[in-house]
Amino acid sequence: MGSLKVKLTRSFAGAPQDQLATIRGLGLRKFGDEKLLPDTKAVRGLVFKVKHLVTAEPSPEEFKKRRRNKPRKIRARDAARARQQQQAGQ
Repeated sequence: MGSLKVKLTRSFAGAPQDQLATIRGLGLRKFGDEKLLPDTKAVRGLVFKVKHLVTAEPSPEEFKKRRRNKPRKIRARDAARARQQQQAGQ
């Protein structure tokens, strides 16, 4: 499966709320933003809804899903446990 490069090329000032929500759903925040998105029917439908505001072109780059970060509190807890085990092993 390929990727789509979506760019916000027109201002969305004065656009209806549903179109603003669609733009946010595509991950675009301000004029000129670009996103690399998976080429799926859902994404193509979102792009079609706001086609007068965005440009979309196929991209040879592969879409990579971002790895979710753990909350800071959990990372600190895990680091403390690792230090504790390291000290107990010495």
